[in-house]
Amino acid sequence: MSKPSQAIAVSEAQAPACPRSAGRPKAGDVEARTQDLIDAAARLFLANGYTRTSLEAIARAARVAVRTIYVKFGGKAGLLNAVLMARRDQFFRMRDMDKDTRPLREVVGDFAHQFFDLLCKDQLIAMQRVVIAEAPGNPELADTFYGAGPRLTREMIDRYFARADVRAQLRDDLPFGQLAAYLISTIAGDSVQRFVFPDAQPSSAEAHRLLDERLTMFYRAVLR
Repeated sequence: MSKPSQAIAVSEAQAPACPRSAGRPKAGDVEARTQDLIDAAARLFLANGYTRTSLEAIARAARVAVRTIYVKFGGKAGLLNAVLMARRDQFFRMRDMDKDTRPLREVVGDFAHQFFDLLCKDQLIAMQRVVIAEAPGNPELADTFYGAGPRLTREMIDRYFARADVRAQLRDDLPFGQLAAYLISTIAGDSVQRFVFPDAQPSSAEAHRLLDERLTMFYRAVLR
């Protein structure tokens, strides 16, 4: 390289970077930064647990100020809620049961198979382990987890089975307050084995075949 070229290269290297616009960040940039923050929190919660993960550690990982977490989410519990809701939206996209007008077996069957896939996701299993381990000493964690996932699912199931056209297909002597829990336990199957022996689970096809068998028993128990 010639000396004039070297001088140009040196001057370019020393030149200050172009200043960023002083205007407000674009909506897409804000959404991306928020998602980065949620993803960073999810990684740390799963790796270290909820209690042992500090807001400072999350802020460092996401390259934001701790104050940003308080402004956007109100604190660690609010951030956990955002993590759970983001994962729920990511894994569990289906139309609401209570608005689905297809035949009952189609609605319940589609819901059951999608919900079963959600329960088998590695990230959700890891998050459930965190909650189970820490919930006895951290009611805030338990309330946040239940409110972001199980409670919403149970309420949706309750609304579906409360519809007049659906209720007309069900036995009159059912304890309707237990119906949502009964369906969820039917879908979950042997959840203890899934937690304790994650590497000894049946193939996806076999697991869904077994789910169909459990659903057959559910229909026989609840339908007229």
